[in-house]
Amino acid sequence: MTILVTGAAGQVGRECVERGSGAVIGLDRSTLDLCNAASIATALDRFKPKAVINAAAYTAVDQAEADADSTSAANRDAVALLAQACAREKIPLIHISTDYVFDGGKNSPYSEEDPVNPLGVYAKSKQQGEQVLRQTLTQHLILRSSWVFGRYGTNFVKTIVRLAREKPGLRVVADQHGAPTHAGALAETLLTLARRAAAGETLPWGTYHYCGTPFTSWHGFAETIVERAAALGVLAKPTPVRAITSAEYPTPSPRPANSRLDCARIRETFGIQPQPWRIGLDEVLHGLKSAPA
Repeated sequence: MTILVTGAAGQVGRECVERGSGAVIGLDRSTLDLCNAASIATALDRFKPKAVINAAAYTAVDQAEADADSTSAANRDAVALLAQACAREKIPLIHISTDYVFDGGKNSPYSEEDPVNPLGVYAKSKQQGEQVLRQTLTQHLILRSSWVFGRYGTNFVKTIVRLAREKPGLRVVADQHGAPTHAGALAETLLTLARRAAAGETLPWGTYHYCGTPFTSWHGFAETIVERAAALGVLAKPTPVRAITSAEYPTPSPRPANSRLDCARIRETFGIQPQPWRIGLDEVLHGLKSAPA
């Protein structure tokens, strides 16, 4: 019962491969060109997966503003080609999307039924990827997540630890709210769903939200990172973290002020309970204890 994971060198893809044992085949950009239909067809023919997890994406949100073509190719066009190939072979596809499909103007957590309104190039490309997947393949699950961090790659936790080692104090945005999500917990959720799809279950296909708990701000997340890092010996002492506004930290791509996702549907449909992000944070910090961030 083989499960194929694309983007296997990324934060979530690598966790899927490591946590999926021998049943998971991971391919990265060096072994699978998702912008090439023939490359996708070859991979599906060779490994004959019973389900595919698409963890590949262009995720450099600010760089995307100056590189729209590459962003659209990875987040829209590649999804279309992968969905077309899975449709031909009747293979279920589980795809990762993002809180950025929403504009952040709502005052409460976003449900799957709320209208999308992506603000930047990255966000628009992810929304377009969702749309083309829905139009192409019935047997699909889209998991929207937020603020992903983990052991691998570049992410907020590792950046905060590195800066706290280098600087006497940090300034972090406090008026953007959402939920950090541990890449390992997200990978476990993806694998749970992929195993059920690979076993031939007719699942309630569609879009679901999965993120960590509880909600916080970037500033609140950073404060917790510093506190836990000091408690675990990753930092010699806590570094002060000052709250600032988004206006004081402008970025090329706009960020939603509200990235909170309502995860009731995935709990009620699949019995999947989102993991408290502090559990994943401690796991990541233990890994950083003797290694550079």
